[in-house]
Amino acid sequence: MRFKPKPFKEPVKFRCLYCLDCCRGRFIYLTLKDIQKIAEAGYDPQDFVLMVPSGDKVRFVMAYREWDLGCVFHDPETGKCRIHDRNPVICRIYPFMVSRKPLGVEGEEPFEYKGERFWLYYDESCPGINPEEPERVITPEEIAELGLEFEHELETTDMEGFLKLLEELD
Repeated sequence: MRFKPKPFKEPVKFRCLYCLDCCRGRFIYLTLKDIQKIAEAGYDPQDFVLMVPSGDKVRFVMAYREWDLGCVFHDPETGKCRIHDRNPVICRIYPFMVSRKPLGVEGEEPFEYKGERFWLYYDESCPGINPEEPERVITPEEIAELGLEFEHELETTDMEGFLKLLEELD
């Protein structure tokens, strides 16, 4: 199942049902802060960080298992994440999406937050959206805040910072 964007305008009930889709077959972009938090939990960045070219930059993504393209921290039997308390910011956003441009989805509208303009969506195919027994309610403001955090951290994530972080962790 792939991301089916639906405009996110009102709070949405959510409960992770461990369907496993969000942790497989996707690039999970990492920021330096994400890498540091995971490394501080005792994991070696060499075991979980991959580098991928992105234009004239290098981006850092979560390593994945070759046999199912699942995140290395994802337990395929339980669907649970071994670093859930240290999840990368992009994982905390999913199954929502923050975009600086409209996607052309029916009913989308810009969302103004802290003087910034976004288009917010959620994955209509995610079974955790509006379940019978929700765990929590997620607001557009919460997702916009995470989007700003991710955008800012990604802008400041580069090879120089990564090498410096590795030195500090030694």
